[in-house]
Amino acid sequence: MTSPGVKPTELTLYVAGQTPKSVAAIRNLEKICAEHLDESYIVKVVDLKENPKLAREHNIVAIPTLVRQLPVPIQKIIGDLSDIEKVLVHLQLAEAR
Repeated sequence: MTSPGVKPTELTLYVAGQTPKSVAAIRNLEKICAEHLDESYIVKVVDLKENPKLAREHNIVAIPTLVRQLPVPIQKIIGDLSDIEKVLVHLQLAEAR
């Protein structure tokens, strides 16, 4: 959900099936969004097992990978997102509030 006049933070999480790291990344991303972002964000989860060609098209070299599409510039972080402070700083999500 987005507020009027506020551009949402767009996040895409690339996973491969229901591996422990993929499941952990999804859970950690949900926690990050709930605790650190206001309601102006959009999250997409892309399962590369279902559509492997997207890995090449979107330049994904490891999984799980979280990509902040907007605001630009695009930022990426690889891993299960368990280090919340690292995710917030690297993707500049704390500034999105």
